[in-house]
Amino acid sequence: MDFSNLVARKQERFSELEEAVGSSELFSDPKRAQEVLREHSQLRALIDRWNAFEKTRRELAENEEMAAGSDAEMAELAQAEIPALQKLIPKLERELQIALLPPEPDEDKDAIVEIRAGTGGTEAALFAADLFRMYCRFAETSGLKVETLESSSADLGGFKEIIFRLSGDHVFRKMRYESGPHRVQRVPATEAQGRIHTSVATVAVLPEAEEIDLVIPPGDLRIEVCRAGGPGGQGVNTTDSAVQVMHIPTGRIVRCQDGRSQQKNKEAALKIMRSRLLEDKRREEEEKYSAHRKSLLGGGGREEKIRTYNFPQNRVTDHRIGLTLYNLDLFIEGDIAEMIDALYSSDVETRLEEATAA
Repeated sequence: MDFSNLVARKQERFSELEEAVGSSELFSDPKRAQEVLREHSQLRALIDRWNAFEKTRRELAENEEMAAGSDAEMAELAQAEIPALQKLIPKLERELQIALLPPEPDEDKDAIVEIRAGTGGTEAALFAADLFRMYCRFAETSGLKVETLESSSADLGGFKEIIFRLSGDHVFRKMRYESGPHRVQRVPATEAQGRIHTSVATVAVLPEAEEIDLVIPPGDLRIEVCRAGGPGGQGVNTTDSAVQVMHIPTGRIVRCQDGRSQQKNKEAALKIMRSRLLEDKRREEEEKYSAHRKSLLGGGGREEKIRTYNFPQNRVTDHRIGLTLYNLDLFIEGDIAEMIDALYSSDVETRLEEATAA
């Protein structure tokens, strides 16, 4: 496939961005500066891949020419290098194809992750806690930072709901495929007859909205301070640290009380509110986002699932790509990189097919 014309246009755009990056006026508009720097970084990576691809093709052509020459010693050396170069070119070509794909929205952003217990009562709440721990362990091994924003504990353990922030490198790109209903099949500790129960927890992964992404007029917000409730000791129960934020035009409400600091609870509530409102805005603008939010959370019923965690068989299956792994004991402890990589690769394949057809 000949990419030269397309890459030439990208190189022209990169030259324009080089001028913009060097301009003293770039940061007068923070949102535009962020967009310019992100596109500049992406195009630099694309051009580096193109240069590596072209260099390898030239080396292959030169070696093939020398291998057909009259100098026997040089021909032998050249012939020895040809197989490795022939093997490398398809790999570089695929990397180039992927780099030429339009970037997915918000793939470089941090993420707000919401886990809610669905069907299954206590067992669903315990499973929600298991998923939270799984993502925390994954974050530790991936160099990501976890910040709990809000949680609601279940009476007998686990979480009715927990919301947390993941920050680091390309977080949303890594985590976006986790959105949807997760089904667990196992024997609960309280099950006397050893019967397998099926429960569900839902996961929603939203790109974190920054203030420059979405400006909320102060008059659209009603912020109230109240006394925190629930377990947590004397400090939580006697301090007016809980914060409730209401977005008046939509009626959306976010309440945060996990932090002892009123200011931290306010910041956490606003982060969640901005991300939810930005998701709503994009849902209105793009038809695919319209179905996306619904698909993220689902109804939490047993019949709905993107993934099944079967403990008796030590099996985890992702139903979207038909991948089954028999290492659930490690998976639930945060070893989920293989699944995430497989989902990303499947998504890239689909996008490449669509781009080729177009």
